[in-house]
Amino acid sequence: MTAKTPPAPPFRDPHLPLAKRIDDLLARLTLLEKVSFLHQFAPAVQRLGIAAFRTGQEALHGVAWMGPATVFPQAVGLGATWNTDLVRRVGEAVSKEVRAMRARDDRVGLNVWAPTVNLLRHPLWGRNEEGYSEDPKLTSAIATAYTRGLRGDHPVYWRTAPVLKHWLAHNNETDRATSSSSVRPRVLHEYDLRAFRETVEAGAVAGVMPAYNLVNGRPNHVSPYLREQLRTWTDEDLLVCSDAGAPSNLVDHEHYFATHEEATAAALLAGVDSFTDHGTDSSQIVARVQGALAQGLLTEPDIDTAVRRQLSVRFRLGEFDPHEDPHPGTAAFDTTAHRTLAQEAAEQAVVLLKNDGDLLPLAPDARIAVVGLLADECKLDWYSGTLIHRSTPLEGLYERFGAERMEFAEGVDRVRLRLADGTFLHVPTAPEAADEVRGAEGALDPALLAGRTDLPPLTADATGSEFALADWGEGVLTLRAPDGRYLSVAEDGFVRAAADQPGGWVVQETFRLEPHENGHLLRHLGTGRHVSVAADGVKVAAGNASILELIIVERGTDAVARVAAAADAVLVVAGNDPHINGRETEDRTTLALPPHQERLLRAARTANPHTVLALVSSYPYAVESARLPAVLWTAHGGQAAGTALARVLAGDVSPAGRLPQTWYAADADLPDLLDYDVLGGRQTYLYFEGTPLFPFGHGLSYASFSYADLATEVADGTLRVSFTVANTGDVTADEVAQLYTRAVEPSSVRPRRELLAHRRLTLRPGERTGVTFEVPLSAFEFWDVARGGRRLEGGAYEVLAGASSEDVRLRTTVVLDGEPPAPRPAVEHGLAAADFDEQSDIAIVDRTRTEGDAVTPGGDGPGELVYRDCDFGAGITEVTVRVAGHGTLELGLDGGPLPTVLTLAEPTPDPYTYTSLTVGVVAEGVHDVHIRLRGPLRLAHVGFSG
Repeated sequence: MTAKTPPAPPFRDPHLPLAKRIDDLLARLTLLEKVSFLHQFAPAVQRLGIAAFRTGQEALHGVAWMGPATVFPQAVGLGATWNTDLVRRVGEAVSKEVRAMRARDDRVGLNVWAPTVNLLRHPLWGRNEEGYSEDPKLTSAIATAYTRGLRGDHPVYWRTAPVLKHWLAHNNETDRATSSSSVRPRVLHEYDLRAFRETVEAGAVAGVMPAYNLVNGRPNHVSPYLREQLRTWTDEDLLVCSDAGAPSNLVDHEHYFATHEEATAAALLAGVDSFTDHGTDSSQIVARVQGALAQGLLTEPDIDTAVRRQLSVRFRLGEFDPHEDPHPGTAAFDTTAHRTLAQEAAEQAVVLLKNDGDLLPLAPDARIAVVGLLADECKLDWYSGTLIHRSTPLEGLYERFGAERMEFAEGVDRVRLRLADGTFLHVPTAPEAADEVRGAEGALDPALLAGRTDLPPLTADATGSEFALADWGEGVLTLRAPDGRYLSVAEDGFVRAAADQPGGWVVQETFRLEPHENGHLLRHLGTGRHVSVAADGVKVAAGNASILELIIVERGTDAVARVAAAADAVLVVAGNDPHINGRETEDRTTLALPPHQERLLRAARTANPHTVLALVSSYPYAVESARLPAVLWTAHGGQAAGTALARVLAGDVSPAGRLPQTWYAADADLPDLLDYDVLGGRQTYLYFEGTPLFPFGHGLSYASFSYADLATEVADGTLRVSFTVANTGDVTADEVAQLYTRAVEPSSVRPRRELLAHRRLTLRPGERTGVTFEVPLSAFEFWDVARGGRRLEGGAYEVLAGASSEDVRLRTTVVLDGEPPAPRPAVEHGLAAADFDEQSDIAIVDRTRTEGDAVTPGGDGPGELVYRDCDFGAGITEVTVRVAGHGTLELGLDGGPLPTVLTLAEPTPDPYTYTSLTVGVVAEGVHDVHIRLRGPLRLAHVGFSG
């Protein structure tokens, strides 16, 4: 007889409701099995036929870390396209390549950690390249498009499951694991949460990743906002994945908890469902969770809640329905369509910043000098895949104009390095060594990739080798050997010409020349050690550093001036290497172009006034553009970057990228990197009151456009705005129509201009089209701290249509019905300390480890607070404050002296133990309350009675 096949368990039945399937599977798992699922690398459960699963596949602008893949422009470049349809198609292509790569390599995960929706608040942030925009509306529009492409359009099964990064208010690499972002309620709700919220509400997000930093004194990995905000925005089970190593940081770096068991329990209860810690080794997380269970810090239902969220994602990815899931057969990888899309995205990302005298497009018969450190480069960043195809600006121009019309000078200094005995550093030949591209084989953690040791180390001989020395700013140098490989240091400490490009988590290809006696010491920045010449080769060592004399064979400026002088036009390609001076773990220190590149630009401009500057960079620069007739910017554009730039320069494509963030004119325009108060600090185009170098939304075209026929209508909770746009030029081109608003007479500080909507249009010469936007009136609301919620203020609002935040072509005023401002009910509710209207030198901190805010002086001096329009009704006679720590609180009304003084002389046992201080104060009616805090005093609440 043949044994009957046992019936499939209910969790395998695709016809059952998802919740019932998850319930069934949870009931079959043992507690230990469920605990093991909490680590990033969840093991297989063979008895149930459940495969291993990992969270986290990087896919920011293509599949990253897992070897060759289509590489699209950096995220900030995708943001610069202002094109949601394009970005959706890019997301779709990336998700198809994830599926295709997984079919041949099961290390490739389907839970993709992308996109990054952190707002580009500060242009010196090292990870500027990862975000889309400084504006929450544009960021959420682009992020929503990308997640929809990643998710796919099947009603049940997701092609990939996107996780948004990095929750929350994360814009600094400096002290990123220990710094706290002080975020007032208005900034929290109107700015930082908004980009996440609108993207999650769009319905194509599987989860979020908390950031390393703290917000208001509390680590993001135990943030109450995960529960109070994030999980209220959708009915879907969202998977919260920790950032790498962040669970351990709660104890090891932030010292927020005394034990890892406490920290792990707190993170799980706050809403973290998957712990990314200790690489592929899950044993420590499992042990910590088991310890927390044994100590009564967690219960099995707490574990079930987190595992349920992970299983929900796995079910949606089709893991348990192999015959129903339409995606496993996806084979679209490096297709013609994907290559074409990569070029289209790179073309649409190019922003024409200036074009005096119509120098661009370049004449087809022009003799062009192409110069600069980025002229023959196609740079990748930390979250790139390995290039299958590549195109540099020089190669693109060769292809478009012909090599015979090009002259090239990279602008590096050609140098030799002479030792005290008269010999020179020499690169031995290694003809048997194969070319090797970093990361080509893929790696779950590319930070662990080791340098090459199969090549001979440098030696010294009588003639030596000539090196290409590139100065990337702040004294950071790279040295390239004659064969094109960069000098690098492997784990054995020897210096070799071994790297195809600078890269890695700790870059091993950067050096610094340090003056010493009559020469220099060469410090290797990756190890911090100096270069030493020994009998067995050149190495880095703690002692016995070799003194080197830098012999300049040819200065880069001379080479640039020579080719520039003989050309009809000069293209200077300047910018950054995404692994050097501004990247994850390292913020920039200045907006200025590195001095060496500034010298190259000056040399070209002096030799030839017809000089075009093309900035290829991950972030804005403050460049002296007055003497330059033409300036362009593009982010690192991926595999088709050079072809795209050449087609724009030639006029085959009219540029239509728009700046996704303000380009400031000078460092003096910037707030402190850790000042997250965009409102009080007048940051971003929303509040900046100075004159930018180039404004948000700026970008020129080879065509011209006119705007007309503005009309508005308010009905059914919506503002309907329509106008027409016409191409008045003589080439087909794209225009990005932008709609902004401004409250005319607000009762509190509001944005000087705020993006409501946008649309990218393609118009033929003479073509006119209508543009209509329907804007919900909720877009005009702001967070009213007096009521602790959003409010639409009635009154007049300007409606502005145009080509940028400053290039307004049409305007009108609409009057919206709304709620009038009301005084704070101070007697009834008192004042929550963090709900201030204005502050100076105040930091918001955690009231307790689990919830609530308090305030304290942000520096060594006093901190000032103002609470406007506090209603004391018929009168008060007492003020009671809840405080912790020790110090002095001074209180006054209406901007006069602060006569009321309360002193907490005896420190409380810890920052979370509060006490009440009461003093007599007589007042009635409506007044502004002014408070000054001195010393390490925490204020949580101010109450009034009488």
